[in-house]
Amino acid sequence: MSIDWQRFVEVINQHDRFVLTSHIRPDCDALGSELGMAEILRTLGKQVRIINGHPTPPSLQFLDPSQQIEVIVEHVMPHEIETPCLMVLDTSAWAQLGPMADVVRACRGQRLVLDHHVGQDDLGAEWFKDTSAEATGHLVVLAADALGVPLTSTMAMPLYAAIATDTGWFRFGSTSPATMRVAARLLEAGASPAQIYADLYERDTLGRVRLRGLILSRTEAELDGRLLHTFVLKEDFAKTGAIPSDTEDVINQTLAIRGAQLAAIMVEQLKGGFKLSFRSRCQVDCNELARQFGGGGHRAAAGAYLEGELATVQPRVLNAMREALQTPA
Repeated sequence: MSIDWQRFVEVINQHDRFVLTSHIRPDCDALGSELGMAEILRTLGKQVRIINGHPTPPSLQFLDPSQQIEVIVEHVMPHEIETPCLMVLDTSAWAQLGPMADVVRACRGQRLVLDHHVGQDDLGAEWFKDTSAEATGHLVVLAADALGVPLTSTMAMPLYAAIATDTGWFRFGSTSPATMRVAARLLEAGASPAQIYADLYERDTLGRVRLRGLILSRTEAELDGRLLHTFVLKEDFAKTGAIPSDTEDVINQTLAIRGAQLAAIMVEQLKGGFKLSFRSRCQVDCNELARQFGGGGHRAAAGAYLEGELATVQPRVLNAMREALQTPA
């Protein structure tokens, strides 16, 4: 699916004010794409606000040193948000918008979606989507090109973080020659991989280390080690001194176990239910797996949310994974 960049430019040129938003539990691709796009639009003389449904995790606040990202209710009430153009980045699903979903529905202005995920809901928006892209951050760089905006160091840092993290620091199968070319451009514009990596992975809290150890100690293997799974309960956060965002990336460590082909982590949410994260390095399509639970994502990585207690959620998830892993490609 290719993007009509000429049409994208036409739409951008029609408006002077924009609100940008992304998915709940924002990651580097969501935040980096928003921050990069905001800077591009401001370079064009546009007024821009970034408003999300969930706050930026403490571990990712370095991406937004000026603290420009607002949170619905905490900084602005839904009825106060009015804009001629609302842009959704890095998601195409109502459920992933969380508290911002009602704002999108109520928006009387134009709605745009810039995304690289496979599944999509009818958001009443004009789509600018490329599912072959490894990260929405890459699409934001292409948007800058289409708009004739030179990349700056302020854009480069969050956009490099977006692309690097969504490709597992360029080790996932989604990494392509085009990925490396755009990464090189961001380096030339001022991104510092060493600094970004240090901010992301070398600033752990003791609570995060303790939680990671607990999660890994619970890892179970099935089907001759091809299926790996673990879980987190909400009381684990208080027990270890960690916070919910400290669970990010732990699933990738379970998939690193020799022989692992499919992995999942089930994280109990503070308000109940479980966030599901799937990773695959085989024929199993994580997007299709997550769609069984109302979620979605990519072939190699996807997520969903499931109501219930661990005793009911875990068997449902594992049965679906076993069936997917044992179904011929």
